[in-house]
Amino acid sequence: MSDLTADSFAPLSDQQLSQSIARPSLSYWQDAWNRLRANKRALVSLYIVIVLLLFTVFGPVVWPIDPAMQDIDQISQPPGTDRTATLVAEYEPWFGTSGLPGAGLRLAEKATSQAVRLQWDALEGASGHRVYRNLFPVGPELSYGIPMAEFLNNDTLYFEDRLDLQPGRFYYVVVALDERGLITDRYQSISVDVERVTTLAEALERGLITESDAVQIGDAIALAWHPLGTDYLGRDLLARLMAGARVSLFIGIGAPFIFVLFGVVYGSAAGFMGGRVDQLMMRFADFVVALPFLLFMILFKIAFGIGPGESGVFPMLVALVVLLWPATARLVRGQILQIREQGYISASQLLGASTPYLIMRHMIPNTLGVVLVTVTFAIPSAIFTEAFLSFIGMGVAPPTPSWGSMSNEGIKTMLTTPHELFFPALFISVTVLAFNLLGDGLRDALDARMRNVE
Repeated sequence: MSDLTADSFAPLSDQQLSQSIARPSLSYWQDAWNRLRANKRALVSLYIVIVLLLFTVFGPVVWPIDPAMQDIDQISQPPGTDRTATLVAEYEPWFGTSGLPGAGLRLAEKATSQAVRLQWDALEGASGHRVYRNLFPVGPELSYGIPMAEFLNNDTLYFEDRLDLQPGRFYYVVVALDERGLITDRYQSISVDVERVTTLAEALERGLITESDAVQIGDAIALAWHPLGTDYLGRDLLARLMAGARVSLFIGIGAPFIFVLFGVVYGSAAGFMGGRVDQLMMRFADFVVALPFLLFMILFKIAFGIGPGESGVFPMLVALVVLLWPATARLVRGQILQIREQGYISASQLLGASTPYLIMRHMIPNTLGVVLVTVTFAIPSAIFTEAFLSFIGMGVAPPTPSWGSMSNEGIKTMLTTPHELFFPALFISVTVLAFNLLGDGLRDALDARMRNVE
């Protein structure tokens, strides 16, 4: 000590400071944010989550289309297809055309979405005929399609199809019937390309044209634009995805926050009290875990009186909250049991700190990182659960859109119009993946053992 002088306490020179190695002192949360930013997958996932939230909240403002509105001119239309229709005259009844040139099954006139008019010659040995419509040509298995009409004599050799005609290619088949009215192996087929048309009155009614527009029969007019196409009822798929996002994310985010909050409080109380109280509380949590989720989902729907036409959002939210909190409670309890043995907890108790103060001031803040990670993993789980239940008809019920119910509707037409299944399934997959990757990134970023590790 005798070697110390006043010069020993003089400030370091600039040259001495330049030779020192130092890094700024960072708080726990600053360091966690830096490590999260360094995780490219987690950062991209965070941006995706933000975009999804903006899509849900502000999407209907940018695209104010009623998700329940039906565009009957464009049913099951994929994105990027032709959006025009030809103006035609009003429909007039048709009773066949005599002397039509040609042989076999043929078109009486140009096929349109207003009507497809067919005429044919009687098949050899036929006592009658049956008309079929299909989306595919007749194969070796003789799959004719949907029966459209049946004539038990040869007096009627024409048919007019006006049932749900959409632009595209259809295959019509006329099959010979025997004297008992049973089908034979004799048939004629024809492929028909249907053109989309509309009448002047229909175009005015739907707002496609105005009275001041100089249009006439034969002109092509633009139809409503649907960026992602339409579903089997002609509803805009983008608008339904936005509406479905509100339902799916409301359940997927709202339910986890509620049951995680309850689990944090429950697990903290059990872990801090310990002893017999802890054992009793955990046995109750084990009992809740053992409850069958699907059965209780059905019971909740019955208890809330959910019937046809009702969404079923609230009972699903309640079911998720009531049945999924034990996992969080167990996790937080384990953390509390470790924190309770720390020296600063004993010091606070000696200073007279109350139990609520210790839990709220020391224990819960020290489990906040684990809780945030739990929330980010609980959100995709809840979203997937909602989608699964809606897919099997146990969740959100039509006409209320959700990504799960839209996938359920889309799977029925996946072979002919795959976009109805692709887009809701894509949104579910991207959302679940983004939250999972974000959860992985938060888990690494909030790990105190990783702090200040380069």
